[in-house]
Amino acid sequence: MNTNKKYKDSVFTRYFSDKHKLRLLYNALENTNYGEETEINIITLEDVLFMNQKNDICFTIDNKFIILIEHQSTINNNMPLRCLLYIAREYEKLIDKNIVYRSTLQKIPTPHCYVLYNGIRNYPKEKILKLSDAFLVEQNPPELELTVKVININYKENHSIVQQCQYLKEYSYFIAVVRAYLEKGFELNDAIIQAVKICIDKNVMKEFLEKNSSEVINMLFTEFDMDTAIEIWKDEGRKEGIEKGRKEGIEKGRKEGIEKGRKEGFTRGEIKKQIEIAKNLLAILDIKDVNMISKATGLSIEEIKKLM
Repeated sequence: MNTNKKYKDSVFTRYFSDKHKLRLLYNALENTNYGEETEINIITLEDVLFMNQKNDICFTIDNKFIILIEHQSTINNNMPLRCLLYIAREYEKLIDKNIVYRSTLQKIPTPHCYVLYNGIRNYPKEKILKLSDAFLVEQNPPELELTVKVININYKENHSIVQQCQYLKEYSYFIAVVRAYLEKGFELNDAIIQAVKICIDKNVMKEFLEKNSSEVINMLFTEFDMDTAIEIWKDEGRKEGIEKGRKEGIEKGRKEGIEKGRKEGFTRGEIKKQIEIAKNLLAILDIKDVNMISKATGLSIEEIKKLM
């Protein structure tokens, strides 16, 4: 449905699909100081990969850099590979494909790839994901590389980049308020509605929320509902894995126990037999030489003395 496709944009994508906000966001990410005169072109791709997936935000700045930003609440370690596919498609759009067959070097915008993480699981403030980590055969140095910087934008993390970009800070706070109400036991829909009211009252994302309140509620409901489904799926997977491991451990332990019992039973039977031989040597043949009996039975001298 078209509505669901729109919701895939997410509140983050809708909120930051604005040239002014993207300029300030880029300045925070790269510690630059581009002004309002700097050209920004939003070139976000849709339906790039299978299953109608799309990248969240992509734009060029000053015609020198191409910035690809993904917003995620669940870390995907395949992001370098996805970004490689995204960037390749972007270059196809930006460049005349006939140019690549000419001998003159074609200059292209320098790429920057980011994942802005705001999930509930603990994650470092920053982490670099590398395409080369996925290679079946390690290369040093790798012949092809693409790095993705993951930045934890959760409000409680207080990352310097979040503090430097007011729009990112407000978005981070908004999500934190939604989660705070969920922790208080509110239903998802009610938590989002309360967060929207609180943020409007506090002048946080006010203009955006006032203009798009119903869409924000619907989009965020879909996002959080999907996040919950993913977390449940993961937890169920972990529980199934634990249960399977427990059953396999019990079965393995049972088999090992049987084997150990068999060996121990065999050993005990052998010892019992040797003791009977030693008793016969002592009683029937009246042999008192413990060394001789020890050699004949394999029992220790002390064991034989106890029998005596």
